[in-house]
Amino acid sequence: MLSKKLVDAISDQIQFEYYSAFTYKAMQTYFEAEDLSGMANWMNTQFQEEMAHAEKMFQFVCETGGKVKLMAIEAPRNEYSSILEIFEETLKHEQEVTSRINNLMDLAQQEKNHAAQIFLQWFITEQIEEEANASHIIAKLKRVKEDGRGLMMIDQELAKRVFVPIVE
Repeated sequence: MLSKKLVDAISDQIQFEYYSAFTYKAMQTYFEAEDLSGMANWMNTQFQEEMAHAEKMFQFVCETGGKVKLMAIEAPRNEYSSILEIFEETLKHEQEVTSRINNLMDLAQQEKNHAAQIFLQWFITEQIEEEANASHIIAKLKRVKEDGRGLMMIDQELAKRVFVPIVE
């Protein structure tokens, strides 16, 4: 059983996961317009992952007897000026997600809710990967700068990413 405070906090995070998904979909549109299909694919995979995260949280609340409160989703930013800016924003966004997940864990620990702590540990581990992925791409983009060949190599690399559904 989850407390009302924990249900409300997870509901807020579910809303933020949907916002994250829409943020990545908006970033995908930039890459589609720039004919960078690999980077567009990477963002679409991010979109799918965020939707899966929201669903995983939704199911957890329901399975523990809570009732999710769905809220309005803020419109994402739709304009960007460069590839590097998008991936820097991606890292910044993922760092915010990490902070939010850590706050959920803090609440679960305060309430001594062991089930919630075990559940949230998966997300904490996931965030390590999310931040590392964005950081690696930023490093590569800085290395190649505006070199078209380097950008095309990165684009081809990012085209290989596929969405892997969450397995329980």
